[in-house]
Amino acid sequence: MAMNSSKIMLTLLVLTMSIAIFLSTVDDESHVNIKNDNANEHVLQEGEEPSFLARRGRFLAQQVKAVRTCEVYPKLCPNKNSPGPNCCNKQCVNLMTNKLNCGKCGKKCNYFEICCQGKCVIPSSDERNCGQCNKKCSKGSSCEYGLCSYAN
Repeated sequence: MAMNSSKIMLTLLVLTMSIAIFLSTVDDESHVNIKNDNANEHVLQEGEEPSFLARRGRFLAQQVKAVRTCEVYPKLCPNKNSPGPNCCNKQCVNLMTNKLNCGKCGKKCNYFEICCQGKCVIPSSDERNCGQCNKKCSKGSSCEYGLCSYAN
């Protein structure tokens, strides 16, 4: 009889675990939404409202991060909190200072250059941008290693 009751208990335990696993895989919108930053981004079209019903995983409710891009919403870039007033490749950038979009979209500065006023310059030797943008060396001095009059 003791052997019979242990078999019944083991069967009940296995059955309970099976039900719990099954319930955790059922798509039910009422349980907790967990934000997944690695989820694929969905680009909203004009007039489209964000929808968080799409899922990627089986076990957790995951939200799809809705993104508004400047190509669809051109007024995003001139906003106060925007990284720049220009739109390049769906991103707001400043063409005057952005090393990957210097002066125009897609114009990349070399590794040792920086973007100053929309032009790629070498800050270690440029006398008008010595060490940083708009740092001019005084008349008669030169820019070496990003410092004005380094040898003097």
